[in-house]
Amino acid sequence: FSLTGKEALTHFPSLGPSTSSAQGKVHVKQCDLLKLSRKQKRLCRREPGLAETLRDAIRLGVMECQYQFRSERWNCSLEGRTSLLKRGFKETAFLYAVSSAALTHSLARACSAGRMERCTCDDSPDLENRKAWQWGVCGDNLKYSTKFLKKFLGQKRIGKDLRAKVDIHNTNVGIKAVKNGLKTTCKCHGVSGSCAVRTCWKQLSPFHEIGRLLKLRYDDAVKVFSTTNDAVGHSELAGPQRHSHSPKHPASPRSTDLVYVEDSPSFCRPSKYSLGTAGRTCSREGNCDSMCCGRGYNTQSRLVTFSCHCQVQWCCYVECQQCMQEEVVYSCKQ
Repeated sequence: FSLTGKEALTHFPSLGPSTSSAQGKVHVKQCDLLKLSRKQKRLCRREPGLAETLRDAIRLGVMECQYQFRSERWNCSLEGRTSLLKRGFKETAFLYAVSSAALTHSLARACSAGRMERCTCDDSPDLENRKAWQWGVCGDNLKYSTKFLKKFLGQKRIGKDLRAKVDIHNTNVGIKAVKNGLKTTCKCHGVSGSCAVRTCWKQLSPFHEIGRLLKLRYDDAVKVFSTTNDAVGHSELAGPQRHSHSPKHPASPRSTDLVYVEDSPSFCRPSKYSLGTAGRTCSREGNCDSMCCGRGYNTQSRLVTFSCHCQVQWCCYVECQQCMQEEVVYSCKQ
């Protein structure tokens, strides 16, 4: 499961008010529409609500990826996504991580929102869940989502296949980023706001925070190769030494590092990986020089209409004037 771009364009029929039998048929049809392996489709059919959650996860991952790379040469466009996923670039690493993070996040939220039949709220033993239910609070069930996700993705150790190890590592970086953002939120109940009774529940960070963390991991991604660990007798990922005083042997990447195996293309010109940067808008003081790859940029003025001088009229009506403002737009040359 990863963001190929085709899934994001798939529209499913709404379930709507109908019989459970009809809902079941719609659910199975939704699973069949998704680009999944045979095993994943089988799991999807057995989990009512999963197809909708997968669709939400795809949309969430695509939107966050495009937001994080909006000012970069590669802007996470859907064009070229399939070719990109076949390579071991830094961008591929981010796609695997943001895909697994979006699915982990969406599954946990779907459980707490009651959209999945086989899971409910977070069931951590240290939380007073009965009281949480009593007060209408439901914790995000990250424990179920991570357990199910590993089963859904079919993760297992793969012998000497470097690329498979890299993909699994980056997938786990995404899952770990969601876990690291899990917070315990508490609410006090009692006379005059006293904390005589306290209800606590698990709550996930907003996905923007997870996306920002993964973008930082992308900026510091580690190029790796495969090396044999003599102690255990199988191959492992290895990267450059981090400190000058390290022993003279490669260092293993940290579990939070995004890893890649080959250098990325420039993304300046159209290729099978992207449309290039011609015509992209940029910031003259910020990223025009970098994004336009030395080709220069065009400057264009345009008039923008917006609401201004707004006043509240009694009781519930806002009256505004229409103002016009000149705006300068910069775009990369061909």
